[in-house]
Amino acid sequence: MSDSLRRICALFHARNLEFVRDRAALAWNLLVPLLLVLGFSLIFSGNQRPLLQLGVVGPLPPAYQALEAIPQLRLVEYESLAPAQRKVRHHQLDLLLNPAGGNYWVNPDSPGGGLAEYLLKGHSLTPLVRDTLPGQAIRYGDWLLPGVIGMNLMFSGLFGVGYVIVRYRKNGVLKRLRATPLSAAEFLCAQLLSRLAITLVVSLLVFLVAHWLLGAPLLGSGWLLLLIALLGGAAMASLGLLVAARLQNEELASGLLNLISLPMMFLSGVWFSLEGAPPWLQGVADRLPLSQIIAAARAVMLEGAGWQEVASPLAQIALFTLVCVTLGAALFRWNAT
Repeated sequence: MSDSLRRICALFHARNLEFVRDRAALAWNLLVPLLLVLGFSLIFSGNQRPLLQLGVVGPLPPAYQALEAIPQLRLVEYESLAPAQRKVRHHQLDLLLNPAGGNYWVNPDSPGGGLAEYLLKGHSLTPLVRDTLPGQAIRYGDWLLPGVIGMNLMFSGLFGVGYVIVRYRKNGVLKRLRATPLSAAEFLCAQLLSRLAITLVVSLLVFLVAHWLLGAPLLGSGWLLLLIALLGGAAMASLGLLVAARLQNEELASGLLNLISLPMMFLSGVWFSLEGAPPWLQGVADRLPLSQIIAAARAVMLEGAGWQEVASPLAQIALFTLVCVTLGAALFRWNAT
């Protein structure tokens, strides 16, 4: 083993021991995500949709205007067919109407599908062709789990790398390490690898507990989901590295990290979908790295997506990581200047 690799392994081991011995950080990273998923699963376990939801592809033609007067029916417009069909499969829409094609889709296992179909036929002035889209219902807890895992990757990467490096710089740890043969590249590599190992283990434990106890689905490849977690953890850790490259004030670092993490958490679809948000805001949110991580994880877990379906967000996450690591390493200083 080379001297450089030996130094990286020693620092990697020391950073992991520091994390494990910090009981508060360990509990925060492991227990909080599980409690969030469990709590929201219990809260939203009942019937939260008193109204029937009917999706419409495109604008509603005059021949179907009578549907808007039905108080039990809520109409939701969609510009494209694929996301609306996915919601029918997951029981998030009771029926999907395609006026341009003269047909509609209903999930035969949906509890409200039959009633929505009856109301549609009673108020439709033109004959329609019936198609079925079978699929498993997606509970709110199932939809929430990828978001919670992504949020945990974000906070663990930003604060576990960014805040810790600033604390090391302020406490003089980096100054002492600089006097050793350890190079800046070796130090940063050890920090990133340590955080990646910790976030992967924690994310795996959170998913396995939710999968076994709550029945959270995994319709796609588990290896692909693990790769998403690996790239997502690397992206968040590299962003933390970039923020902490020169800072020596812990209060400033904490403020900047919160300024980055809190808006990203609410705009990335962790807790709720942004379907009703303005298009420009959706465009901004879709470009956030956490949005890419969560979207890819949900596609694999809930839709059975394969490598090709998530190739684009994974490429964007990898590019973001490369840019942040390059800039963070170039700007890194042992002592603040």
